[in-house]
Amino acid sequence: MTVGAAWDATRPPRHPVLFVNPRSGGGKAARAGLAGRAPALGVKAVELRPGQDLAVLVADAIAAGADALGMAGGDGSLAVVATAAIAHDLPFVCVPAGTRNHFALDVGVVRHDVTGSLAAFTDGVERTIDVGDVNGRVFLNNVSLGVYGDAVQRPGYRDAKARTLLETAREVLGPSAAAPAVRLVDDREHEHVGPAVLLVSNNPYALDRPFRRGTRPRLDGGRLGVAVLDAPEGPVPGAGYAWTARALDIQASDPVHAGIDGEAVTLPPAVHFASRPAVLRVLIARRHAAATRRLRGGAAASRFEQS
Repeated sequence: MTVGAAWDATRPPRHPVLFVNPRSGGGKAARAGLAGRAPALGVKAVELRPGQDLAVLVADAIAAGADALGMAGGDGSLAVVATAAIAHDLPFVCVPAGTRNHFALDVGVVRHDVTGSLAAFTDGVERTIDVGDVNGRVFLNNVSLGVYGDAVQRPGYRDAKARTLLETAREVLGPSAAAPAVRLVDDREHEHVGPAVLLVSNNPYALDRPFRRGTRPRLDGGRLGVAVLDAPEGPVPGAGYAWTARALDIQASDPVHAGIDGEAVTLPPAVHFASRPAVLRVLIARRHAAATRRLRGGAAASRFEQS
């Protein structure tokens, strides 16, 4: 929910392509009929089938002349399409057809107006935002290590997130469990060894009012948000600390389990994070941008954002 963001008028793309994951968000895209609605707006719709490689489909669309790329799916899929948009300097459209749609909320797309978000292709406004980079891979929201990084690796995570997180926490943080062998240094030059949780985000999350907690007030600050929760057996048991940085390096004795925009990934022992400022051109519907400017934290919401 980027408050006060400056959106610029732009001409509609001539050959836009929307990639649709019909299974994402429990079938949200299918229920909204996005694949059928898009062509009526002059947007080519490409529905993902099981086993298809999204990155390959996107590359094929660009080779065929696509001049704007959209994704209706979860945040992990959004990042794949956004990566290609950055590489080819194309505008990117986020259609909130995932489960949580965290990126949509923070960038200003009204999450409950799924079909209305398609207006980005025909009556959109544009701005440029940052992305995060972890070992050369783009992330739009965050990378989580520790309890969450272990939890997303588990087969039952998608269907029972809360229970899986609790079970993982008991194992990772229990009396007989070894803390993740991760080391990093914060902006005070304090070293954190084996933190229970490490969250690195594309721009920092709001921790206090007036903004809604768990959202990012801006996506164009050129900084990473870093939050660490030390393990119970650390120097200050369970202590938490947050700061911002342009880049961050962590070291581990073994490969590290991580969740990158909610996707399970194993990273090498040396991990480098960096902010990539002003590289992603984002298109959203004009009325969504107008609604976003009226938002001021969790207390106020436009009529579009109300459930």
